[in-house]
Amino acid sequence: MEKNPVSLLEHPEQSLRKKSIYDMTYEQMEDWAVSKGWKKFRIQQIYNWLYKSRVDSFEEMTNLSKETRKALSEEFEFTPLELVRQQIAKDGTRKFLFRTEDGALLESVMMVFDYGNSVCVSSQVGCNMGCAFCASGLTKKSRNLKASEMVAQVMAIQKELDRSNERVSHIVVMGTGEPFDNYENVMNFLKTVNHDRGLAIGSRHITISTCGVVPKIYEFADGHYQYNLAVSLHAPNNRLRDSLMPINKAYPLEELMKAIDYYTKENNRRLTFEYILLNGVNNSVEDAKELARLLRPYNCYVNLIPYNSVDEHGFRPVNREEAMKFYDVLKKEKIAVTIRKEHGSDIDAACGQLRIKEIRKGRK
Repeated sequence: MEKNPVSLLEHPEQSLRKKSIYDMTYEQMEDWAVSKGWKKFRIQQIYNWLYKSRVDSFEEMTNLSKETRKALSEEFEFTPLELVRQQIAKDGTRKFLFRTEDGALLESVMMVFDYGNSVCVSSQVGCNMGCAFCASGLTKKSRNLKASEMVAQVMAIQKELDRSNERVSHIVVMGTGEPFDNYENVMNFLKTVNHDRGLAIGSRHITISTCGVVPKIYEFADGHYQYNLAVSLHAPNNRLRDSLMPINKAYPLEELMKAIDYYTKENNRRLTFEYILLNGVNNSVEDAKELARLLRPYNCYVNLIPYNSVDEHGFRPVNREEAMKFYDVLKKEKIAVTIRKEHGSDIDAACGQLRIKEIRKGRK
């Protein structure tokens, strides 16, 4: 059973816990080292041990003095995730269910593409966005994930890949949770995995997905990051989007597209609009034409996503013929569009499904 996160107010001794070493960006570690009177090259050594050698303890950092290792162990700790279950699909997709120290359950997914191994990372425990078709929102958000818990997801999967001399080449922050509802922790996580002395995953190989948290889109735009931005759209008008995505009532399409306009002008970057095709809901020819009119002014492409059915929601996926009909309309309207290849169709593929199953199993 998934435990509720422990309140620090109820257990003040918890606040005395050491900080996770994975929570520290390179710059934060440098500041800490300088405060200790250490030379900056020490941080290079520590980061190499963490993210190149991928050790699990400070004692394994054998080119550091005993005093240095002691100082690290007094201030920091390793916070690995417990692997609860792993599913492996015929196409090589792997779904991981992890448990954190406070008993929260997290899902991560590794997908195999021609261009490499892409890991889908969760950013929250549960989700408050309440999208009508999504398994992630079947349980409300209980807390944000720390940067260390997001780093630990990638590290656990990278250690699995180390066995076959492979590497994580791409990261998408598209798992359970809304990344822009946990903005600071997500950005610190990305700094670590992107850093040359971290996992060195290139900025152009990192994508953050938002369902439309408008104020954070502006903040992200002002940061001028090289990460890719994806916007979960799923409807071409307010009426339909209101029924599918409650966030649209707070930030309707007019406000969302104004923020997108600002982002594109500030960054001159092409962005992705994600669109899940729901049979009989948002997949008509008129829906496609309306979507084309909405997106025509933008440097973007549309990623059409086959729907993985969630029993509780009752939506149905479209067949290949219907998906291609929608695709063809967008192409005719000069909208760049792709249909996402299905991954893990023979396992609990939809985001959040494996976690929900484990929670319900624990309640029986």
